[in-house]
Amino acid sequence: MSYILFLDESGHDHRTMPYEVRGGVILHASKLWPFVQGMRRLEMSSFGATLASVGSELKGHRLLDKNRFKWAQQGSTMDDAARQKHARSFLQKGPQKHQPTRDEFTAYGQACLAMVHGTFQLLRDQGASIIAIAIPRNAPKPPADLSEILRKDQVFLLERYFYFLQAQKETGLIVLDQTEKSDDRRLVRRIERYFEETVTGRHRAAYVVPSPFFVSSDMAYPVQAADICIYCINWGYRMPHRGMDAPTREEIATEFGDWIEDLEFYGTGRWHGKTFNVDGITYVPDLYESRSGT
Repeated sequence: MSYILFLDESGHDHRTMPYEVRGGVILHASKLWPFVQGMRRLEMSSFGATLASVGSELKGHRLLDKNRFKWAQQGSTMDDAARQKHARSFLQKGPQKHQPTRDEFTAYGQACLAMVHGTFQLLRDQGASIIAIAIPRNAPKPPADLSEILRKDQVFLLERYFYFLQAQKETGLIVLDQTEKSDDRRLVRRIERYFEETVTGRHRAAYVVPSPFFVSSDMAYPVQAADICIYCINWGYRMPHRGMDAPTREEIATEFGDWIEDLEFYGTGRWHGKTFNVDGITYVPDLYESRSGT
């Protein structure tokens, strides 16, 4: 059986996030159904309802907004039954345009944080790994002559997936959150061109299936989990020695930084005959300079 890399991105609007991050979670196919079942139970246990029932989904920027921490801390920790009751009421009042009570705000904040903690726990329980690449949020658009090839950060992401699969000696699929169809088609062309027209790409196609699949994130718990992880990396994970040193949100770094480090893929790679260590998460400050390593 194969592995599956569920990908998402954070900060691509170039407005509020410190970086643009692409990455996601790797799950073995045999672990996918237990993970989905676990996420469904966790969502019900946290909120007392599914977010889909009120037209929403699990998103990092919604679950980990600054207000969620403030609301969670404005009252004592609720037991499961009380949290579920009040969080469910909070969700139901949204579409009705009714003002939630203080207890409902508190319960919803605590439910959001419980959902994120539980998601990381499920990922670890199911043997998941995280890979991601961060770039500056003001990274320039590609020159015209490079517009139809994969950017360096995208190549580095696929490279890490290849090293992961090579170590496991198994093939791997790629699943992405669908966006505009024209953008998705353009990305598919770039990916296929990389795997068909470059020597390195053809070599890596032995493990990475070059044809990605697209899903709607609100229908796919693993993509929602990827979104949560990438959001936490954007605000709570730093590599000052590589130039990734923007201010963090301390509450995210404190609550979830250890989870990111625990789930990050660490392996080895080869480049020009040399073996080196590979971190699953890295920072690419310049997208168009020749690489000097990973």
